[in-house]
Amino acid sequence: MTSHADISELLLPDSATMRSVLGHFCTGITVITGVDGDGPQGFACQSVTSVSLDPPYVSFCPARTSTSWPQIRRSGRICINVLAHDQYEVCSRFATSGGDKFAGLQWSAGSNGAPVLAGTLATIEAEVVAEHDAGDHTIVVSHVTGLRAHTDQRPLLFYRGGYGEFGSGR
Repeated sequence: MTSHADISELLLPDSATMRSVLGHFCTGITVITGVDGDGPQGFACQSVTSVSLDPPYVSFCPARTSTSWPQIRRSGRICINVLAHDQYEVCSRFATSGGDKFAGLQWSAGSNGAPVLAGTLATIEAEVVAEHDAGDHTIVVSHVTGLRAHTDQRPLLFYRGGYGEFGSGR
């Protein structure tokens, strides 16, 4: 068996170790949006993944402590807004609890009514089909009803507790 000097010992999965080790997995950043009786709602989310191509399903994982997700859930219609490299401020705004996160922000209603944020890398419109308890989060599975991509943008990335982007040359 080959040994690698840069690999550390096996650690037990407490909360701090989970955050540290899983932080080595680079992810994109999204804002999940929807509308309830009080208007547009949204929250930042980095745990988004494709589940199935046929039928077209995606999933995301809101924290159980989220105050936005219960409001969005009521309509069952969402938009997953994939943030572009220059949207750190948008991420920061939707990562905080409370307040009017949409104040002064450009957005329009998608075909399903959920807010589509301006300037994003991509948008995924979907309808919630299932929720599963998963510790301190919920796994939400949604049926994709519409997609848009903006190929002239680069993604906002999250890695080891910080934000960044791909360089201009790949």
